[in-house]
Amino acid sequence: MQDYAAQRETMVDGQVRPADVTKYPVIAAMRAVPREVYVPSEARALAYMGDDLPLGAGRVLLAPRTFAKMLDALDIGPRDLVLDIGAAHGYGMAVIARLAEAVVGVEEDAAMAAEAERALTEQQVDNAVVAPGLLADGAPRNGPYDVIVIEGAVERLPDALVDQLKSGGRIAAPWHQGGLGVVRIGVKAAGRINWRFGFNASAPVLPGFAAERQFEF
Repeated sequence: MQDYAAQRETMVDGQVRPADVTKYPVIAAMRAVPREVYVPSEARALAYMGDDLPLGAGRVLLAPRTFAKMLDALDIGPRDLVLDIGAAHGYGMAVIARLAEAVVGVEEDAAMAAEAERALTEQQVDNAVVAPGLLADGAPRNGPYDVIVIEGAVERLPDALVDQLKSGGRIAAPWHQGGLGVVRIGVKAAGRINWRFGFNASAPVLPGFAAERQFEF
């Protein structure tokens, strides 16, 4: 029988802490949330591996290191309202819910959204709301947001999401650049996002976040 609690401790001590994640609330949240609950049952044995975990349909659960470093850079506080794009089965929402006042997770895969709702309810995460819908549309009805977390790569950021971030708000996303991937951290000022390099990490591009391809003869 799998000892998930021990695997969770190993994940934090072997993947999260060595990645220069220093904020105790992030470490505590990742130590507390049962990652295995938020993945397909057939993938539970792999829930604590150090790589992106495939979820099907080209989607992944971000590697613990990647996700933890994003949260560490965003410095989410107990008064923040957070938008989580690409919520999948709800793991990111469950972790963010321990840091923020509330989190709204957008998921366009109907089966994943239903699983996220089930798992979050089962785990009594009462400050997290799943918003089914296109990832690129966000959840404007609940915004604007202090923080936006994008749980997959982007090649372009839809204007709709920029509009849903408060002035002074923070955003983190893996960016796909050719064969390379980098996580960037952004702050909104004067209606636009000012980005800085965070760290190297890659992920599949989320639906609706691919750059438009130029036709060439």
